[in-house]
Amino acid sequence: MSTLLWMLVALPLGVGALLLVAGRRADRMAPGVALTVTAAALGLAVTAAFRHPSVSAPFLDGLPMEFAVDGLSGVLAITVAGVTLAVLLFSAAEFGASEARARFFGLMLLFAGSMLATVTAATLPVLLMGWEVMGATSWALIGYWWRDPRRTSAADTAFLTTRTADLGLYLAAGAALAAGHDPTLSLAGLARADDPWLSFVTAGIIAAALGKSAQLPFSFWLSKAMQGPSPVSALLHSATMVVAGAYLLLRTGPLLGASGWGDDLVAWTGAATALCLGLVATAQTDLKQLLAASSCAQIGFMVLAAGAGAVSGGTLQLIAHAAAKSLLFLGAGAWLTALGTQQLPELFSAARHSRTAGVAFTVAALSLAGLPPLSLWAAKDVLLAGALERSPWLYAVGLAAALLSAVYSAKALWYVWQRPVVPRPDARRVPVGALPPLVLLALGCVALTPLVFPPLRDSVGRVLAATGQTAPHPWEFVLSGVLALLAVAITWSWGPRPLPLPGSAKSALLDWLHLERAAHRLLVAPVMRLARVAAAFDDRVLDRAVDSSATGAVRFARWTDGVVERAVDGSVTALAAGTRALGRSARRPQTGQLHQYLAQAVAAFTVLAVVLVLVR
Repeated sequence: MSTLLWMLVALPLGVGALLLVAGRRADRMAPGVALTVTAAALGLAVTAAFRHPSVSAPFLDGLPMEFAVDGLSGVLAITVAGVTLAVLLFSAAEFGASEARARFFGLMLLFAGSMLATVTAATLPVLLMGWEVMGATSWALIGYWWRDPRRTSAADTAFLTTRTADLGLYLAAGAALAAGHDPTLSLAGLARADDPWLSFVTAGIIAAALGKSAQLPFSFWLSKAMQGPSPVSALLHSATMVVAGAYLLLRTGPLLGASGWGDDLVAWTGAATALCLGLVATAQTDLKQLLAASSCAQIGFMVLAAGAGAVSGGTLQLIAHAAAKSLLFLGAGAWLTALGTQQLPELFSAARHSRTAGVAFTVAALSLAGLPPLSLWAAKDVLLAGALERSPWLYAVGLAAALLSAVYSAKALWYVWQRPVVPRPDARRVPVGALPPLVLLALGCVALTPLVFPPLRDSVGRVLAATGQTAPHPWEFVLSGVLALLAVAITWSWGPRPLPLPGSAKSALLDWLHLERAAHRLLVAPVMRLARVAAAFDDRVLDRAVDSSATGAVRFARWTDGVVERAVDGSVTALAAGTRALGRSARRPQTGQLHQYLAQAVAAFTVLAVVLVLVR
């Protein structure tokens, strides 16, 4: 059992590291090796989800390295491995021999392996290690084409933003250690800390989770992440890094409730992100930017579910979204390769260019829109039922955000199905090898629907150990389905006409609510000013102080050389001269004649006798 869990984590991490070390020499074999390893990881994940293994090994003094698979982590492990396999199948057909395939597939395996380590971690230190490796590999994957400065700059923005939020995990770990209730820092024991440490732990977990999942106010980094290859976007946005924060919040639900404020904050942040980033998605004219903003919005539903205690709904949303969003990004990547653009006005008839890819993309988009009977339609209603029980206003915001999902999904579909004004004879065909993963993911979007309804939904609740979950009423399914259909119909009839909004509002939505600009003004600019002040202080004060002390030392040395050393030299010279004079005087009686030595002895004893007589 322990070997099974070690292999699940170590296999993709180890093989990924080997591919990176091998470099270009392994380019030819890298796709096959990566697919084999991922298929094996999927089999291990399925086995672990049924057997629920756990393992512990010594790590630091009092802090063991512990992994465990329960219902939630088992479902996530299968989702991560399954989506990774589909994305790598697509990548094997999409990435040509001229690309550094060993580096790409090695990084993808490291990325997936670190996510598997994160979802199976039972203690905070282990989760931190997986979390950090995932962030580092995401930076390398977003900047995969590193010769382009725009891409490396985008990778830096994404990495620094998430790293800033990741500091929350260190705050949580420090506060948990200070609380002293659980020296092993197990995730299950975080809720047992006392105030004020409980509030610090909660704040740290929430900050790290919101940053990793690109929720407000950190959402802008996901826009920059679109500079990476499309398979990277497909994996990063669907089942790995961006959903890691939502997973962490679902995992630490008892902590949010114990804090007394964390659950409300998380629920409303998720709802606000779903609504605001849904509006951002509707304004985009770039397909990948639209999908990126929709990822923030859809993950907002998962975060809302974590705050509302709707663990079953949040997990079902995560699974269904992983299938739909990975398919949408892979479809966008296929059209980018074939047509050379990702701008919506230039994607007319893209779905007709390859019917298989177009139909698969349509299934995923309709699922994202929340149209019945596809999986995301019912999954949203399951989690919104929990929101309705907590607050009608929370439910209303979530329902409005769901309505926006239908709008931006229909907008993307309208463009890719319209006939082009001018035919494109130079368009390339989508590689045949890239189509099977698209078809499999489209089937997944349909096949996941029964999980959302009884009796399978009850089984999911038992697997997740989620008791007391609120079930949606039939009218909730009907209401959301009808609203989604109306939104799709209105959007389709509206066509390419611009939104009836003021120019400033359009500009804000296109620029992701100016979040990056705000971050630069509120955080980056003050830090840079502080750095410039520190540099000026270093140059003008510290540097001058060091130079002045050095100058003073040199002057003192010269004075010492001119005055003190001359006096010392003179004293030593005089002492030496006196010693030589004494030596010469002492050599005079040494004549070598015996009678002189006898006379000297008599004289000496005479003087001694006189002294003794005088002393007495």
